[in-house]
Amino acid sequence: MLSLDRRAEAWIVAHRTGWLDWLSIGLSRIGSFGAVWIAIAILLALLRRRPAIVAAVVATDGVAQLLVLLGKTLIPRHRPFVHQLGPAATTHSFPSGHSASSVACAVVLGLLEPRLRWPFYALATLIALSRLYNGDHFPLDVLGGAVVGVATALLLRAAVRRRAGRGWRAG
Repeated sequence: MLSLDRRAEAWIVAHRTGWLDWLSIGLSRIGSFGAVWIAIAILLALLRRRPAIVAAVVATDGVAQLLVLLGKTLIPRHRPFVHQLGPAATTHSFPSGHSASSVACAVVLGLLEPRLRWPFYALATLIALSRLYNGDHFPLDVLGGAVVGVATALLLRAAVRRRAGRGWRAG
């Protein structure tokens, strides 16, 4: 499985298209530390007059980042350092923090704003794919991060529902 993962990463990097480099690096940059998701949450909170949107996204991002840190500590997988675009990452590879954070925040925002869920999911997917294109992660790292992200969002939603007795509602 890991051999296939390495070959898939090498194939992706070998098939880069130069004119996409700037976009992929930019997507990774805005996905760092959940920055784009927090900015979206602030904008939505202002437009909808619902500050709880920001709190939900910041909490989700924070929990996803903590789970990724735990995962990187428990599974010290080296990154594919050979072909990285943009700034070199120095932490371990599994799971992808950008993927976990982006998927978690996209799911939460999609639950809070159902009409916008597909654009959120598309942005999260592009950010996750940028980590492959940039040579920062192997495909299983990104997949693992996405799983962490979905689990984070759904577990936090369940916790909020249990505590509040109702759960996150759209609108």
